[in-house]
Amino acid sequence: MSHVFPPAAQVTVPVVGRDVHFPVRRVYCVGRNYADHAAEMGADTREPPFFFSKPADALVPGGGDVHYPPATRNLQHEVELVVALSAGGADIPASAALACVYGYAVGLDLTRRDLQQRAKEKGHPWDMGKGFDQSAPIGAIVPLAAAGHPASGSIWLKVNGLLRQSGDLGQMSWKVAEVIANLSTYVALAPGDLIFSGTPAGVSTVLRGDVLEAGVAGVGELRVRLV
Repeated sequence: MSHVFPPAAQVTVPVVGRDVHFPVRRVYCVGRNYADHAAEMGADTREPPFFFSKPADALVPGGGDVHYPPATRNLQHEVELVVALSAGGADIPASAALACVYGYAVGLDLTRRDLQQRAKEKGHPWDMGKGFDQSAPIGAIVPLAAAGHPASGSIWLKVNGLLRQSGDLGQMSWKVAEVIANLSTYVALAPGDLIFSGTPAGVSTVLRGDVLEAGVAGVGELRVRLV
């Protein structure tokens, strides 16, 4: 098959301890999946999970230098447990959802909060607040055989060595199996999908030159410098 121009390269994420890469299909994100973060964003009840997307090429595998994005004066960090799927389907029951998981990684959902807030106020989509270039740094994926299914454990983020976010995976309002099951009622999931599963409280503004270090117990750590 010929193309008008060369097609973009397949986005992949390295896998810990294996000489293979995980090919990415889609990137989904769960909003307000920790009660304390929902409260700091103005919500006071456990709401059903809701979702938004980032383009696959917004991923920054391995972290490192990330360009501070244009058109914002309020870039904020959100550390997340990322779920990598090797199977999928539609209307997956929660009891079968974990069988779709290949492994887990540490991710950052970088957010142009000012753009997101203006979009919310006008009832517009969040895309330009969430899905911009390099908005999703991600660490290497830890296979299920090594990580298990982390249902509890520390999730944290530091900026320039100072702790900004500190929570526990056990505080998730909707657990990984529930998230997969619910998301599969809206779209058919497939191998290669990534799900950013939400962030604990403590999100705050970051600036050019800041160094972000993030981690999830039993999964790994990720380091990013904004340039």
